[in-house]
Parts: sequence; structure tokens; C-alpha cells
Amino acid sequence: MAKMAVMGVGAVGSYIGAFFSRQGYDVVLIDMWGEHVKEIQSNGITVQGCQGPFNTPVKAFHISDAMQFKGKFDVIFFAVKSYDTEWAAHFAKRLLKDSGVVVSNQNCMNDSLLASIVGYEREIGCVMSSIQVALWKPGEVERGGLTGKDRDYVIFRVGELHGMKTARAEQIAEYFSCIDLSMVTSNIWGERWAKLTLNAATNTITAMSGLGAEKAAENSNARKIQVGIAKESCQVGLALNYMIEPVIGVPADKWAQSDKGDVFEELEAIFHPGMGKKYKSSGDWKSSMAQDVHKKRKTEINFMNAYIAEQGVKAGIATPINSAVTSIIREIDLGERIPSDANFDEIIKLANIL
Repeated sequence: MAKMAVMGVGAVGSYIGAFFSRQGYDVVLIDMWGEHVKEIQSNGITVQGCQGPFNTPVKAFHISDAMQFKGKFDVIFFAVKSYDTEWAAHFAKRLLKDSGVVVSNQNCMNDSLLASIVGYEREIGCVMSSIQVALWKPGEVERGGLTGKDRDYVIFRVGELHGMKTARAEQIAEYFSCIDLSMVTSNIWGERWAKLTLNAATNTITAMSGLGAEKAAENSNARKIQVGIAKESCQVGLALNYMIEPVIGVPADKWAQSDKGDVFEELEAIFHPGMGKKYKSSGDWKSSMAQDVHKKRKTEINFMNAYIAEQGVKAGIATPINSAVTSIIREIDLGERIPSDANFDEIIKLANIL
């Protein structure tokens, strides 16, 4: 049996770790949040939501104890925040067998950095597409919305950086199948950019407003911003030659043409309340970025909308909306602005959206 670890036990890491532990995999969980580690050492992880409730015992360690492990790991599932990628990758590398692999379950475009540290031949990407998970208190993780099985949608998309479908990628996908639908993709980079686009267009809206997904969707300016974010992201990604997978079921080249009136109306309708439930958050759900704002933790804005804007400069594509969103979220991060739906109006002004 493969010896596994989950590095970074926030919402995603706790969710994966709970299912893997319940399945009987040889897995340990490693994190730096002492209160959370202590709770799950004592009482296990409780999973709520559409796949719960259930509780399962887990083997969890504070990161300060991780170097005491006897032996190294075959697979490390990497689920730290994007801004922790560099140091955590160096740490994980010391725990990985020479023949082992690190599987990135992160948001954003971190695969190149992670692979440059652990070795390009020892990194596999995994995009968790259209999934809602939250960790509001130590020891308890929630899966929101519907499972992939309930909406015929593949959640775990595993791929080698070189695009070949390999036996080890198939094995990783098989591990995830105990949680939800999984597959191997030959286009992990296109999957990553599609997820980046969706996150940039949805996470920021609830983060900057403090509203749940459906309540925010009632605001026409919020919907304009979302279409604009997706448009710019797809324009940049296509200019950089990514083969972007469909975003909310729509081809990237259509998002890139959303300035056309009839196209805009079609795409804006996707963000109306109750629409697109197969692909995006619904109900009163708060995105991972909104959860960070609520907990007064640093967001991943520099790796989402700011990254799109930076890549836009390289590609010669203007990204006024992503740049404006970045400015607003950074001010919230710094405590200089509070979440409010008035921030939608400010984005409209900053980006000069008609």
C-alpha cells in the first residue's frame, strides 16, 4: 500500500484526508494550525454537507513534528495556500521518496514553481473543478452544493505536466474516486487556466461583498464584473497559447468575445441566481477567498486576478477589470476597506465599465 501524506490541512486537505482515512489508505495529515491538529488528533475529522455527516479518525501531525517520521512518502497531496507554495514545497521534498510524487490540489497556476523545487518528473497536477468546501472551525469540514456524481460532473482532474496519460496518473485518479468522480486529463494546463478563470470570476465577488453566491448574483454590476473577469482571463490565456477547457460549460473563445452584445447577454445570464449550478457555487455559499476574508487571513488575490493582469502585460492584453478587482481585494486584505456590495460600484468606476 502506498504511503501517503496530505500537506496543508485546511478545507481541501481536511476533506481529502478524511475520505482517504475512511477508505483505509495509509495517510497522515500535516499542518501548522495547532488548534486544528490537536482537535483532529483527539476527535478525528467530521465531514458535513452533501456527503455527510460522518466522523473518521485520522493520523495528524503538527508541521513541527513532521521531520520525526520514519521513512518517506510515495505520494504527498499538496494543499497549502498559493502564497505558501515555495517554502512548503522545499519542506515536502525532504519527506518524499526519490520515486515519489507530489500531487498539487491547489488553486492557481503553481505547478511550475512546485515542480521546479520537487522535480518536474515528481509533480502531478490535480484540478478540483467546481467544488465547494469550507472549514469554519477546527475538526469540521463541509462540502457544499451537490456532488459530481449527482450532477454528472467530474471533480478531480489529474494530469502530468507533459500531457501524457500515465499509469501513475491513473492511479492517483483512482485514489480520488473514493471521494467523487475523477479522471486523467492530457490537458492539465488548460484545466488549470479554466479553474483560474472561474475562481477569479466567482471567489472575488463574495470576498469583496461579504454576500453569499446567490445574493451576490442578484446584483447586475456583480454580473458585469464576472463576465469581464472571465473575458479578460480567456483573452490572456488564449494569447499565451493555453488550450483552455470550457469555463462554466462555455468555450474560452466565446468568453473572449463577450464584448459583443448578444454574446454578453448570453454569458451574463449564466451568473443570474439559480443558473449554472452544475458548474459554480449556489445558495448562500461563501468562496474560499470569502472564507479567508471572514477569518481575517491573507487571500490568494496575488495568484488569481493579479496573476491574470500580470500575464496580460506579457501578452499585450488589457485587463482593467482584473486590475481593479485586485486593488479592491488588496485593500480589504490590508484592512483599509470592508466587504460591501458598494465595492461592485467601485470596480465599475475603476475599470470604466459602461
